[in-house]
Amino acid sequence: MIYLSELTGKLVTDTDGEHIGNLMDLVACSQPNISRPVIVAIVVKRKGKELIIPISDVIVLIRPIIPLKDRIQNIKPYQSTEDDLYLAQDVLDKQIIDINGVRVVRVNDLEIVRVNEIGKYVVNNVDISNMGILRRIGLEKVTQRFTSRFKDNPSRNVISWNEVELLHHDQFMRLRVPGDKIAELHPADLADIITDMSRLQSDKFLEALDVKQLADTLEEVEPDFQASLVESMSDEKVADVLEEMAPDEAADLLAELPKERSEDLLDLMEDEDAEDVRKLLTYPEDSAGGIMTTEFVVIQPDLTSEQAIAMLRIIALDVETIFYVYVVDPEDRLIGVFSLQDLLLAKPEVTVKDFMDERVISVELMDGREQVAQIISKYNLLTVPVVDDQQRLLGIVTWDDALDEFIPPALKKRLPRFYH
Repeated sequence: MIYLSELTGKLVTDTDGEHIGNLMDLVACSQPNISRPVIVAIVVKRKGKELIIPISDVIVLIRPIIPLKDRIQNIKPYQSTEDDLYLAQDVLDKQIIDINGVRVVRVNDLEIVRVNEIGKYVVNNVDISNMGILRRIGLEKVTQRFTSRFKDNPSRNVISWNEVELLHHDQFMRLRVPGDKIAELHPADLADIITDMSRLQSDKFLEALDVKQLADTLEEVEPDFQASLVESMSDEKVADVLEEMAPDEAADLLAELPKERSEDLLDLMEDEDAEDVRKLLTYPEDSAGGIMTTEFVVIQPDLTSEQAIAMLRIIALDVETIFYVYVVDPEDRLIGVFSLQDLLLAKPEVTVKDFMDERVISVELMDGREQVAQIISKYNLLTVPVVDDQQRLLGIVTWDDALDEFIPPALKKRLPRFYH
């Protein structure tokens, strides 16, 4: 057994001992009755050019120096086919879906073995471990010392090639599993996969998702990318997706589409959903009204704690975020707020007005994103309510939406999305 990273860079010599060049890649392809890709050629860098040599002209592959069976001038170059797989070029650093671990991971190395029964070299396992990275950057001794000290270290992880399906000539690999298993993946993982796909592959991938999965996945990417992903979808399907999205996310997507199509989609949506989105589209993009969501929880002040919990069990199914529960009067004016912890700690017979906090921090519809972000940061809030000039509650802004413009793109993926 040897890893691809340990083979690349090795010296290749011909039968006379002449230095031909250094191995750069391995070529593999599927063959009948063999479950794993078979190595059919080696790619050698020779005098600044690539030379592809059939594996049949290699005496032995797993050696410090790789010897050929003949003089280089007598060896006919390998003729590539469209089914060939260049392991370093096409597989390393590409993504796979680990369904068992319900996660998206990258290929850090490939394990190559010789199968004596068939006399061929094959790709055995996909290495997704941290050890694979260390090995590739030449830290073999560190790797060995690390693995010997932690024999059962969880960072060493491999997936059998039998469980991997490569979408050829693309950036994406996935495990060979039924399509409905994709539902087990987090939408952020699905979005991660799509960003590495070609347009054709992403279209096919999105077709396999149901409307709820598709909506959740689209919410994980930027609105301009959302718009490109739904460009070829039917208006009926996009309208269904928009109804599943949070109103503020749906409004952001519609704002990126041509105005005529945006109006057509709104007409196809359920009246209640469309009304919420239309309201959001009337506010400036970077205002509190433009970034708020109209899905929130309100409750009346005269309910007991026990009654409030029973009501939350019912209305929470249709609400995106519940960190705070807002209290309103009969005219929908904001008069108080309490957290779920406050509710759980209150005695069953105590009324909401007795334990709610009347000092509600809020922002107004036309307040700018920066001002909203400052309020959230200053008072350490997860959401902030948005009110009109009559103090009527119209929506809430989540902390991540408020800070979105101020967080570097590379950092965004490392932060939690609280509204899942």
